[in-house]
Amino acid sequence: MIVTTKPDDAGDAKHVLDYELDDIVNASTNAQMKAVADDTRMDILNLLLEKAATVSQLADALGKPKGTVGYHAKVLDDAGLIRVVRTNKVRAMTEKYYGRVGRTIHFSKPTTVDDPLWFVHEALKPITLDEEHPLPMFTSRVARIPMERAVEFSERIMEVAQEFIELPRDGGTVYGFIAGVYPTDLPAFGEEDRTHE
Repeated sequence: MIVTTKPDDAGDAKHVLDYELDDIVNASTNAQMKAVADDTRMDILNLLLEKAATVSQLADALGKPKGTVGYHAKVLDDAGLIRVVRTNKVRAMTEKYYGRVGRTIHFSKPTTVDDPLWFVHEALKPITLDEEHPLPMFTSRVARIPMERAVEFSERIMEVAQEFIELPRDGGTVYGFIAGVYPTDLPAFGEEDRTHE
């Protein structure tokens, strides 16, 4: 049985996966970095945030041959990013249902990717632009603040990201969410330049 929503403590509906997984998994090996450096494999990871799926179900959703999707699923499985979460006997065959090992995958600094912003670029690849649609919406801000406050903001972003992926699945469009807090090399006033309060 697949349960896709349940009320949270406030009574709001929440998307619930039909398999257990860790909240966070750390990806640091070259095999893991190579595994996510592919559009099809990223699509598989994103689909598995909705529910566990067989290679056939993934192939149907992706519109790709089952053999191709099976290969990519094996790469992700070998890299430890997905796993078989259950099986089902169908006639003489055993169907394997794959799920992610973690809801959020934390990537260490890439060692095999030349672009340090590869994750941002990959996240924005599937963006669609339509004058009639109110989204996308982006904003950018900079502030000279203590590192501790910047870390606090990053933790709040992770909370909002978690809330985003727990929304009940509905509608016909998959929306992306990307946000970050990062150090810059922008100029700043020195302490002696601050105005008196």
